[in-house]
Amino acid sequence: MLPQLSDCISLHRLTQLVALLALASAVCPAQNADVAKLPPVLDVHVHAMDASFPGLAPMCPNTSKFTASDPKGKEDPSGWVKEPCTPALYPSAPGEYMKDVLAEMERLNVTAVVFGDPKSVQKWKDAAPNRVIPGTAFSNGMTPGQRVATGELRKDFTTGGFKVMGEIGLQYEGLSPSDPSVDQYFALAEELDIPVAIHMGTGGSGRANVAMPKFRGSMGDPLLLEGLLARHPKLRVQVMHAGYPMIDNMLTLLQANSHVYVDVAGLIWSYPIKEVNRYIERLVDAGFEDRVMFGTDQLLWPKLMAYSISIIQNADYLTPQQKRDILYNNAARFLRLDNAQ
Repeated sequence: MLPQLSDCISLHRLTQLVALLALASAVCPAQNADVAKLPPVLDVHVHAMDASFPGLAPMCPNTSKFTASDPKGKEDPSGWVKEPCTPALYPSAPGEYMKDVLAEMERLNVTAVVFGDPKSVQKWKDAAPNRVIPGTAFSNGMTPGQRVATGELRKDFTTGGFKVMGEIGLQYEGLSPSDPSVDQYFALAEELDIPVAIHMGTGGSGRANVAMPKFRGSMGDPLLLEGLLARHPKLRVQVMHAGYPMIDNMLTLLQANSHVYVDVAGLIWSYPIKEVNRYIERLVDAGFEDRVMFGTDQLLWPKLMAYSISIIQNADYLTPQQKRDILYNNAARFLRLDNAQ
């Protein structure tokens, strides 16, 4: 039984504490546990990073609100509330990030699709060949206009061992995924039968008017994918962040296009826990439980993966089978992985 809590502790913080306790008991294996006995997890949204983050503050997952800012003052590029919280997720020591995340993946029996430029992703693949599914895209998702030649990208996927085209961050450029200027890349993915992972929806607080002036919330509308899917009907699409917060349009797209899946990465820890669960529950209750995939949008904070897994494990609206499907089976089907593997 939980001890009596003072009135100053919010329900939000209590929810975070419950998630943290469950994380320790349900997600984290014992010191000498056999990792092979842990149920496997597929994280379809990890970023290949290995940098130092000096002075980076702890992150408060599922923060209770987003800050308003004054354009006359110094505006924070992240927009997240800075407040004491439990749990607080801390960045790695300088130069330790990749090692820390790969250790977490081993500890939690996670295999991940890792996105980034080919050299960075290959570094992760070399360090953990059995844990990393390599992905790369035709541009850096947050660097507008820098495109990779289609011939070079073809080589990555035909001889370089890359398996997923992503992260495709056209929304940061103010472009629709159906824009003709990038259609050649999606045509290549359809030709090579490579799934594509497209950033849709959430981008953090204040992106357009603080840090990324070309970012457009409207370009995250899942229904903007319809033109692309009409031109390339065999294309397998992973809608990153599940198109949050445009749930009705997301459901409309899923109903009309059976090759479309969603991941809950970023969304799962960026917004209040009640909102996160409500959004995922809508997807499941609408009949799309077999197309929801687990992801973290893993960056900066190594413990983000374990925390995110705990959100799915503690979702009382999901059955044990639905949790397994979201944490592994749906992504295995989307990526066409051998079940034995």
